[in-house]
Amino acid sequence: MLEEDKKGILLESGTNEIEVMEFTIDGSLYGINVAKVKEILVSAPVKPMPHAHAAVEGIFKPRDVVITVVDLPKYLLGVSEEKGPKDLFIVTNFNKMNIAFRVHTVVGISRISWKDIQKPDKTISGGREGVATGIAQCGEDLVTILDFEKIVAEIAPETTIQMSEIEQLGPRNRSDSAIVVAEDSILLSKMIEEALHKSGYVNTRMFPNGQELWDYLNTLRGNDRLDELVSLIITDIEMPQMDGHRLTKLVKSDKEFQHIPLVIFSSLITEEMRRKGKELGADEQMSKPEIGHLVQVIDHLLDHPKR
Repeated sequence: MLEEDKKGILLESGTNEIEVMEFTIDGSLYGINVAKVKEILVSAPVKPMPHAHAAVEGIFKPRDVVITVVDLPKYLLGVSEEKGPKDLFIVTNFNKMNIAFRVHTVVGISRISWKDIQKPDKTISGGREGVATGIAQCGEDLVTILDFEKIVAEIAPETTIQMSEIEQLGPRNRSDSAIVVAEDSILLSKMIEEALHKSGYVNTRMFPNGQELWDYLNTLRGNDRLDELVSLIITDIEMPQMDGHRLTKLVKSDKEFQHIPLVIFSSLITEEMRRKGKELGADEQMSKPEIGHLVQVIDHLLDHPKR
C-alpha cells in the first residue's frame, strides 16, 4: 500500500509538496518524508551486534536482506525502554542504505506544502547540531521532522561524507567560481562547505532551504555580474519552505537564470527521482554522500558552461 501511496507525489514535478509519515515515540509526534520510507513492519527479534553504537539494536533479516535496526526512542530520549510487542519498524531507504527505525506507533500520512514546515529555533533543534530539521503543521498537530541523515551520520560516520575522497583527487587549484548551496541539514551543510573549500572552491554561499537561495537569486536580477556571483547551484531535495525540485523548476524556467549549472545532491536519488529531476532541467544529479564525485561534476560543469 505504501508503494502505491508514494507514486503520486514522486511523479509530480516541482509542486513544493511533501508527504509526511507521522509516528509516535512516547506519545510525541515525529515525522519522516514518505519518499525515504520503503515499508513498515511489525517489530521482530533483533540480533545484537558487538561494539555497535548504543542506539543500534542490532540486525534482523526479513526476506533474505540484512537490515540494521536503530532504537529511535533510545537515540532521542537517551534511555533504554522495554520493547513493546506492538512496536513497529519503519524501514527506510536513502543514501543507498536500508535502515529500520523502531517507533511506537504510525499515525498516518499527511500531504502538505514545504511552506508549512518551519525551521526550528536552536532551543528546539538542540543547537547547531540539532536533530530536528523542521516543525510541520499537519492538520491540528505540530510534527517534528527529524534529520535522519544526521542520525545515521552520528551512528555510522563511515556512511556519510568522507573528506578522504577529496584528498584522493590529488593536488587542486584554487577557484573563485561562486558556488551557492541549498542544504537544510546543519551537519551536512557544514561538511559540504568544508569539502568544497578543501577541493579549492573557496567562494561558497550556503542557504538553509531553496526559498532563501531563490530569494538571493532574485536580488541579482539585471546584475551584469550575475555569472561572477553565481557560477553554479547545488541543491538538496527535501528542505523546509521550498524543496530542491521546486527550486530547480524555478531556476530552469527563468530566462535570466536557466543557463546557471544546477546539481541536485540528495540522499533521495532513485531512478524515479532522477527522471523527475531531469524533467525539471537539472544538469546533474547524484546521491549523497558521494562528495568526490560531486567535485568532479562541478569541475566538468564549470569547464563546460552552458549558455
